Amino acid sequence: MDTLQHDGDELEWKESARWVKFEEKVEEGGERWSKPHVSTLSLHSLFELRTCLQTGAVLLDLEGYSLPQIVDDVIEKQIEDGMIGLEMRDKISFVLLRKHRHQTKKPIHRSLADMGKSGSSAPRSPSRAPAAPANFNRSTEDLRSKQSGSYGRLQTHSLSVFFFQLKNKFMKKIPRDAEASNVLVGEVDFLDKPFVAFVRLSQATTLGGLTEVPVPTRFLFILLGPPGKAKSYNEIGRAIATLMVDDLFSDVAYRARDREDLIAGIDEFLDEVIVLPPGEWDPKIRIEPPKKVPSADKRKSVFSLNELGQMNGTAGGGGGLSDDEEMPVPHELGEELAFTGRFCGGLYLDIKRKLPWLASDFYEGFHIQSISAVLFIYLGCITNAITFGGLLGDATDNYQGVMESFLGTSLAGTVFCLFSGQPLIILSSTGPILIFEKLLFEFSKSNGIDYMELRLWIGLHSCIQCFFLVATDASYIIKYMTRFTEEGFSSLISFIFISDAIKKMIGAFKYYPINTDFKPDYITAYKCECMAPEPSEFILALDWTQLSKKECVKYGGSLVGKSCKYVPDLALMSFILFFGTYSMTVSLKKFKFSRYFPTKLRKLISDFSIFMSIMTFVGLDMFMGLKTPKLIVPTEFKPTRSDRGWVVLPFGKNPWWVYLASFVPALLVTILIFMDQQISAVIVNRKENKLKKGCGYHLDLLWVGVLMAVCSFMGLPWYVAATVISIAHIDSLKMESESSAPGEQPQFLGVREQRLTGILVFVLTGVSIFLAPILQFIPMPVLYGVFLYMGVASLSGIQFWDRIKLYMMPSKHQPDFAYLRHVPLRRVHLFTLVQIMCLVVLWVLKSTFLAIIFPVMILGLMVVRKMLDMVFSQHDLAWLDDLLPEKEKKTKDDEKKKKTKKKCKVVDDSEDEVGVALEWWLRVVCVS
Repeated sequence: MDTLQHDGDELEWKESARWVKFEEKVEEGGERWSKPHVSTLSLHSLFELRTCLQTGAVLLDLEGYSLPQIVDDVIEKQIEDGMIGLEMRDKISFVLLRKHRHQTKKPIHRSLADMGKSGSSAPRSPSRAPAAPANFNRSTEDLRSKQSGSYGRLQTHSLSVFFFQLKNKFMKKIPRDAEASNVLVGEVDFLDKPFVAFVRLSQATTLGGLTEVPVPTRFLFILLGPPGKAKSYNEIGRAIATLMVDDLFSDVAYRARDREDLIAGIDEFLDEVIVLPPGEWDPKIRIEPPKKVPSADKRKSVFSLNELGQMNGTAGGGGGLSDDEEMPVPHELGEELAFTGRFCGGLYLDIKRKLPWLASDFYEGFHIQSISAVLFIYLGCITNAITFGGLLGDATDNYQGVMESFLGTSLAGTVFCLFSGQPLIILSSTGPILIFEKLLFEFSKSNGIDYMELRLWIGLHSCIQCFFLVATDASYIIKYMTRFTEEGFSSLISFIFISDAIKKMIGAFKYYPINTDFKPDYITAYKCECMAPEPSEFILALDWTQLSKKECVKYGGSLVGKSCKYVPDLALMSFILFFGTYSMTVSLKKFKFSRYFPTKLRKLISDFSIFMSIMTFVGLDMFMGLKTPKLIVPTEFKPTRSDRGWVVLPFGKNPWWVYLASFVPALLVTILIFMDQQISAVIVNRKENKLKKGCGYHLDLLWVGVLMAVCSFMGLPWYVAATVISIAHIDSLKMESESSAPGEQPQFLGVREQRLTGILVFVLTGVSIFLAPILQFIPMPVLYGVFLYMGVASLSGIQFWDRIKLYMMPSKHQPDFAYLRHVPLRRVHLFTLVQIMCLVVLWVLKSTFLAIIFPVMILGLMVVRKMLDMVFSQHDLAWLDDLLPEKEKKTKDDEKKKKTKKKCKVVDDSEDEVGVALEWWLRVVCVS
């Protein structure tokens, strides 16, 4: 929007505001643009704008290729309609063709761009027409010829515009193929009534330096009026500018056939305007743009109580509720879980669905964002492999150890990412499987059964059972897993990650205690000496006072003194590394929302936040030189136990009945794998992630079953989807819009769906045994910090976690969640309490010998959810959870019956003769 400025006898159009999506004003002094903010309009200005369009000239689909031509056509239209006299032609034309001055005091890169944009941005540029004398008695033809020459020179400048716009940051904020709407408002002393024109060009045209950036112009709004109403004109200009960036009105402006269509568009806009009473807010405050602008398709009348969130009661205390509130989107998992009723029907559809995307699954992985994802997930995977490998070694007497964990992770993960239906899922060992392995080893040892052979047959039976589930489309039951089950399971896994990371840090204080008894003033009294054993044949041969601690213990000496148990403050250093890695990662992850540095740099820092945090604290550890616990990676490719090979034979060590009886424990393993795999897949495939390539529940389960058999034959751990690491993988590959309007938050576009990152992660895991010289510098506390981050990050966005925090918030400070608008707070707390109790039960089961029935208890969550239908209304469950499929259908059927009854009642109550004649027939229809 340009406003007409008077500087003595000189006139010029000065840029005063601009809109891409939100309003930016030229601050006082004209040296900078304001922060983008929501436009606040007066209702009076909108009515005045409506009047202007009713009385002014409206030219739609005007053929215009230069500003002088357009101005000439507008003036001719006004003269033809009798709005102005012929004597006004020259004066109005002279004013409208004055030079346009844009921002001048800007950074160098912006100034260079502006130089390319317009050769006359500076006020005194000679390429523009000279200033007019005060009396306006110039020849119109002379003026027009000079102006045409000026604009001709401007058009030759378009090549320089092209090159300089590459450096113009503002151009990156403008959507591709955008078109401009120019608003010109001002007051002149030769008019006694307003001169108004609304112009839509048939083709968008670049009108020289009319706009700040070289964007073609489609619309012009001109308002010139008599002196004394500059503020009113400015507000009308802001009103039309705000309307033109409104999605619905701009669509009307493009499609309008006449003046009445534009008026109707303004009326529709006025229907949705919300008025803030004067005195209840400060007009000087600029409203921050919302984080997420609602879609224009979903805009409805503001008079709807549903949109105002007025639910738990009625407006004004009288009358009933509206027919029904706008309900949340129903629980729907897509066609991937449809029951086909055919043998392997779901598997066939999964393969058919994924084949067209196979090539793109590889080439779309070539992006810098993939590098950060690979580094992040790789470190998480090797830490997980080492942790579970060590625990498996302790639980199985080293029949499975760190080496088996590395090899199994690499093999299973690579195969799964190559052929699965959802390659974004990361396979890993899980806690329940570890507990099952421990119980199975103890059972085998106490009953004289060979553990590895028994485990092989359990794996084979489980593989066959997985095949049966795939062939019968058993994944269909996932439809009955609502948010209640998903959030309970994912929260449990997240809390396991968090608790394990904290437990390992607390363990560091046990092995490296802080010296609380040390007193600096008595440092001279602290000593430690090696005393020779009594009697000892080495007393004369060795100088015991010169031996090191290890040598003293080796030769049987004893350490005597107050400082013998002294260790450096490794626990404190470990805590610094642990908490520092976590806190720095969180800070850098949020850095893309900060105000510092350009957008691309902020996003790059956010993407590589994990890697930068790890490298920072690895460097700090090396600088300090303390012997903190480091990552230990196997250096030789061989089984952990020397008495076993890489292949387990299926026969020869156990009685024949063991091969059949292993079907029973295999059933528990299958339930565990099915629940763990499919719940993790549902969480990954949530509609919030905007995945476009579909998923493959049946295909995923098929490959998990195949890998169960392969790992059993090789004596490797069993693998299933790791919920927390998979969520972290999704988060590291999220894409956002690169071009967004000033003040607009980048829009989440989806996830970079590909197979490359997963394959590279697991290949790197396999070759990690050759990277031991490098990996040995990574302190374990740093990796524990990564574990803590993954656990905490996976809790974000979980409604269950948000509802837990509501217990500690007063009502007035609670966030404006949608379900709080529609469900009483006490019912929300009751629902949350039930979930907490279920989580506690699962945690207790996981931590005891009853962990073997853990998979059955996950199924129990579905039973609990079914029972909640008797405690909560379907309305409340629709907002707090998801309706079960049959309940959803039943609700729709009930609604249809209600509507039918209403129609029947209306007809029955009518007293006309036709209604009486058909009464009996209608009763029969209604009953049936």
